[in-house]
Amino acid sequence: MVVQRLDIHRHDRGERALVTLAGVIGSVTAPLLRAALNQCLRDGVTAIDIDLATVGSCDSKGLDVFLVASQCADRVHASVRLHHPCAQITRLLAVTGSASLLSGVPDALPSADEQQDGGDLVGAPVVRDGIRLRRLTRQQAEDMSEDIADLAVEPVACLSAQAYRERGGFLRWLTANAGRPGFALVAAETTVLVGCAFGFPIGPGARSEQGLQESVQRLTGRTHFLFLTQVVAPHHTQHRDIGRRLQQRLLADRRTALGVSLLLTTDKAGQAAFKSWGWQNCGEMLGLPGRGAPRVLVLFQEGGSERLRSGERQGPERLMGQVAPSSATESRVNVDRVG
Repeated sequence: MVVQRLDIHRHDRGERALVTLAGVIGSVTAPLLRAALNQCLRDGVTAIDIDLATVGSCDSKGLDVFLVASQCADRVHASVRLHHPCAQITRLLAVTGSASLLSGVPDALPSADEQQDGGDLVGAPVVRDGIRLRRLTRQQAEDMSEDIADLAVEPVACLSAQAYRERGGFLRWLTANAGRPGFALVAAETTVLVGCAFGFPIGPGARSEQGLQESVQRLTGRTHFLFLTQVVAPHHTQHRDIGRRLQQRLLADRRTALGVSLLLTTDKAGQAAFKSWGWQNCGEMLGLPGRGAPRVLVLFQEGGSERLRSGERQGPERLMGQVAPSSATESRVNVDRVG
């Protein structure tokens, strides 16, 4: 049985209140949300802005709370507006005819900490060109795993038996990665999920990736890095930089200057995509289990001064290393499956 949890934080500025929610809005947590919104109205708040950026899902009970609160607010000439809903909540509002609850300018709402400190927060949602990037918790990633899998395979309505097997394999891959310490996933959304990237950090003492860690340290001088294991990005011309933005956001959220990926030598499309996102090809990695020697690619955080060490040659090098067969030894990239 999954225990629902909802954290509620309120920040007042004059007669306006920012209510920031984190968790799941369901039958268990809806009464807490109702009490918090009712208290805002009793305190004379005339504008209630509800930030849903870190809410993973909302059911009909939660929607009812928002609708009743909006009606009560109207009666006292106040307002309730929702900001930064995830794809599931956006769909719920659309199919129930409740989209009027949404703010007309969802990207203009700062967080409570930004209101107090005037600075940007690592991990806070970022909206640009109509695309919002936000980091998901493990629970949120699990809740959205089916939507994420839909991006990695053909549309569900057209799935073949082989596609079903690929989809199941992707879900197992996501679950295995989510169990790694420090796992991080960043999603790109419009009104629906349009892309994601995920991985986990590697540093000294990582037994299963010791060879990779040592080789990367020799190449870059960095002892810690983010091992990027999946990128799902649309091939749309207008969204061509989603993959780059997702990867850079992961590095920023994990506060690491270096990203590393392994791609099969035969994966020419993946290598081309990574090159377009600014990755550098460091050559083949020998001694790993599986199909042939994968290529090691590295990405430095934008704005940083780090580069490959001057004594190392970029290109077709052959690096030695060992990675345990049970570990994630191959990165995956999907760049042309999203409509």
